[in-house]
Amino acid sequence: MYDHHNTSDRLASYADVLAGGLPGTWTSSHIPVGAKDDLAELADRIWDLDLVAASLANHPLQEAALLSRPDGAQLVLVDRHDERDGFLIAAVAPRALPDKAYRAVPEPNGIALVDDPFLSAEHVAGDLLARYDTALAQARNNALGGLQPSQADRVVLTWQPDGSIATAPVDHRAGETLLAHGFVQDPQDGIYRLKGDDTQAQARALRELGPQLEAIGIGTGLQHHAARTAPTATPASAPAVPAGTRTPSALRR
Repeated sequence: MYDHHNTSDRLASYADVLAGGLPGTWTSSHIPVGAKDDLAELADRIWDLDLVAASLANHPLQEAALLSRPDGAQLVLVDRHDERDGFLIAAVAPRALPDKAYRAVPEPNGIALVDDPFLSAEHVAGDLLARYDTALAQARNNALGGLQPSQADRVVLTWQPDGSIATAPVDHRAGETLLAHGFVQDPQDGIYRLKGDDTQAQARALRELGPQLEAIGIGTGLQHHAARTAPTATPASAPAVPAGTRTPSALRR
């Protein structure tokens, strides 16, 4: 299926098929040999302290395929540089989040893939992507300064001091539902926000949002920001989920 004599074509073709097999909507782009600035910027954002970091330490990034999802999630596909067929894949950290956002967030370390993009798509979805979505939501929540992070089956909405509501969902389906109910995702930090300048529209959006999320098995919780007094009608929030304990002191960002 692939031309093993042309690494660039093989990498790009594999990435295209892999993107089509992942849950949600993903697109792939090829960063070729010679695009030094793009490759250097990407290498700094690879969110890995294990397999992929070790490989890059011995084989600096020469080319890559970048897989992107509309909510800002990105995965990078690189050569294995060993005798085995297949590739390495790793998560990519967002550009705009401050370093403090990554504190106590476990790195979603990358994995090795076999030379079958269909089988690899299942592997990525069940392993790396699940860990990446959780880590991404935790980092965005840290940047937001929220009290509780969202979980795969629960979206935690946080009132902000300016009257808006913000959240960092884990499940991409939740993100799509939020967008459909007036939330806007910040292209820089990836956080979803609902303006509070029209309180009636905001209340209506929240009333409609809950049932829509429940229909796909995702609950909701509404909490107040530390700098804001809690609304009297705010439902009780679930107990906080302990954050990871690893500190990304050597995160490649």
